[in-house]
Amino acid sequence: MIACKTCGQVHEYEPLRPGTIARCSRCGGTIEKRTAGGLHLTAAFSLAALLLYIPANMFPILRIDLYGATQTNTIWQGCVRFYQDRDYVIAAIVFMASILIPLLKLLGLFYLCISVKLHFSRWKRHRTWIYWFVDSIGRWAMLDVFVLAILVSLVRLQRLASIIPGEGAMAFALVVVFTLLASASFDPQLIWEREEEPVP
Repeated sequence: MIACKTCGQVHEYEPLRPGTIARCSRCGGTIEKRTAGGLHLTAAFSLAALLLYIPANMFPILRIDLYGATQTNTIWQGCVRFYQDRDYVIAAIVFMASILIPLLKLLGLFYLCISVKLHFSRWKRHRTWIYWFVDSIGRWAMLDVFVLAILVSLVRLQRLASIIPGEGAMAFALVVVFTLLASASFDPQLIWEREEEPVP
């Protein structure tokens, strides 16, 4: 039994096959949806994000031109600089939002894909918690991009310096996009399917 999130109509339905949608008989809203090939999409997006994660953290994320002097900074150098300036809270936020959390999300998505593909039958509730973490933390994934955009606009308004996004900025933005796509394409019902059912 499942209730429609729009009108509250209760329905009885059988487990859906991949690529099918169950709609409400009263309002026509989507009750349940199964993504076809979602596991392969999640693995592909996660792999692309992981490959881009390395240049996103190795190459400069921005270049600052101040009175003719040019300075480049990577994400890690920014964290170290904030820490040295005793801005511990900002350093911790940047480190978690830009380095730690994206890596944990990618590792979590890879673990979910591998566990589903190999038909792991244990720790299903823990894997569901991992999916909830990956899905819920996605709204904070663009934190650094927003901060960079605000910083660029403020500095350019003051006409003190020019801030130009570096090579790492594009890679970092693509990591965010691919991670969001990987999280959105994963079907959490695959965790709870019976072991004998084929995985799409």
